[in-house]
Amino acid sequence: MPKTFHEIPRVRPSTPVLDRAATPEQLRRLGETELETLADELRQELLFSVGQTGGHFGAGLGVIELTIALHYVFDTPDDRLVWDVGHQAYPHKILTGRRERMASLRQKDGLAAFPRRSESEYDTFGVGHSSTSISAALGMAIAARLQGQSRKAIAVIGDGALTAGMAFEALNHAPEVGADMLVVLNDNDMSISRNVGGLSNYLAKILSSRTYSSMREGSKKVLSRLPGAWEIARRTEEYAKGMLVPGTLFEELGWNYIGPIDGHDLPILIATLRNMRDLKGPQFLHVVTKKGKGFAPAEVDPITWHAISKLDPVDAPSTPKPVTGPKYSNVFGQWLCDMAEADPRLAGITPAMKEGSDLVAFSERFPERYFDVAIAEQHAVTLAAGMACEGAKPVVAIYSTFLQRAYDQLIHDVAVQHLDVLFAIDRAGLVGEDGPTHAGSFDLSYLRCIPGMLVMTPSDENEMRRMLTTGYHYAGPAAVRYPRGNGPNAAIEPGLQPLEIGKSVVRREGKRTALLVFGVQLPQAMEVAEKLDATVVDMRFVKPLDEDRVRSLAEQHELLVTLEENSIMGGAGSAVSEYLAAQGIVVPLLHLGLPDTYVEHAKPNQMLAECGLDASGIEASVRARLAALDSATPRATGSGA
Repeated sequence: MPKTFHEIPRVRPSTPVLDRAATPEQLRRLGETELETLADELRQELLFSVGQTGGHFGAGLGVIELTIALHYVFDTPDDRLVWDVGHQAYPHKILTGRRERMASLRQKDGLAAFPRRSESEYDTFGVGHSSTSISAALGMAIAARLQGQSRKAIAVIGDGALTAGMAFEALNHAPEVGADMLVVLNDNDMSISRNVGGLSNYLAKILSSRTYSSMREGSKKVLSRLPGAWEIARRTEEYAKGMLVPGTLFEELGWNYIGPIDGHDLPILIATLRNMRDLKGPQFLHVVTKKGKGFAPAEVDPITWHAISKLDPVDAPSTPKPVTGPKYSNVFGQWLCDMAEADPRLAGITPAMKEGSDLVAFSERFPERYFDVAIAEQHAVTLAAGMACEGAKPVVAIYSTFLQRAYDQLIHDVAVQHLDVLFAIDRAGLVGEDGPTHAGSFDLSYLRCIPGMLVMTPSDENEMRRMLTTGYHYAGPAAVRYPRGNGPNAAIEPGLQPLEIGKSVVRREGKRTALLVFGVQLPQAMEVAEKLDATVVDMRFVKPLDEDRVRSLAEQHELLVTLEENSIMGGAGSAVSEYLAAQGIVVPLLHLGLPDTYVEHAKPNQMLAECGLDASGIEASVRARLAALDSATPRATGSGA
């Protein structure tokens, strides 16, 4: 059984067996008796490497044995292995030729936090969002058949990801086309079954064996000649299996279900996978693992140890941390509780992001009004729509990147019916080391085109609290989008006072240039404005736009600069351009935001600098545009000019 560790090693451990398994091809040369040692060494290596870089932690520890078994039994990369979400893919990266690059994980120009096709031939499908693996692997299996290839397709999906509708759509489709593929359900929360032990391991081995499979097919041929006999036998088998294993649902969908088996028992894993490798049609293997396995603190508290920050060296000098305000998610969590106290109609909804969106206190204080729908973003939005139809006041707490998955529901179920739903959109803009799959780069663009939508961008914690109140009282769909991390430590007013809708605020009066800020770039804008003597306006509302303010700024300034941590294309700056064009107002414009590319993972400040959204980048862009204007139209100097 796996060894249990209690501390994260600060010095790279000795790993003589792992040193001989730098690739799956090398791994497959090891004897099976060496694999238990390999698992212990891989677990130590993972503890060490994540301690050096930070990153996802518990999920990878839970699939050490499964990762080894899959690469040992299947001929990867020719056989296609698809990891769902990718939180658990670090052991996979270590075993597929990237061990020496793990020190660069989640850093600029380093390894990505998730599987990525451009990074390795073993990363067959890029992921980051959940519940895509079965559809992708099914597509690969169908493509292999069309090409006359015999390669296998394997999807590894967690019990959490299996809650999404997309996963069941793929489960329903695969038997329809008779796909030769394997789905491995990594059940690490006992959410489907607790029936794990010697008996179920034994049954799994028997049910997956060639002997059982051939007997089953032979019996089918014989009994099919007798009217009704095969159907009776099939149902008898189904009910017998259903009493002992929890696979009836999958069997009814048309899958050959095997399990549950112990996902930390390498001999059982390997024997079962070998048996299933050669079976035809859709195969479903249920393995039960423990998140954080082998690291005692993570086994006890898997939520806290889902991911960790980089560990400081033992001899690192202590440095005082800069003073910052609360996290924006914490501001939302407090507001939600305060508003729920004031209005019994409020209901809070989250798609499996209770901790991330800070609904913990709300769930404890108002359990009857708290709804975690699991990884089902589409359902979360339409559930809110149904509540709003009956007079409730739903608040959907959702990450920007995850709201993309429910865009049709946002339009069709909420906006078209002009229903009273507030969207608290967390992780807007760039999110740092998790990279482009998790960045909230597009929400202003995809929200502002929806008729009747109220869209707000707070510049600090107090603005955010007031905007949440504004959106809550707005008669129709409203969105407040805010970033990951801490605010600038603005004083937060304790009340629940709304803002006047569609009204901006001038933060600094200046000349020649006006900076129109949509969101948290206000401090950078103020810094630049001091150097350029520019006007700064906190625009607050992307929709409705403060058109009167935009008109007056255009009349009084030579250059308007829009700032937003959103795609320039279709974003808040576009709204300014559209209004001015519609009014026939001609004024030089400079739109600063996220470029028309995917911004790769790095530290948040590095990403902002790369996009020209830090103070120096903003200043350089404005100065360059002013210089171009001066060059194109020389300014008058003196009375004789």
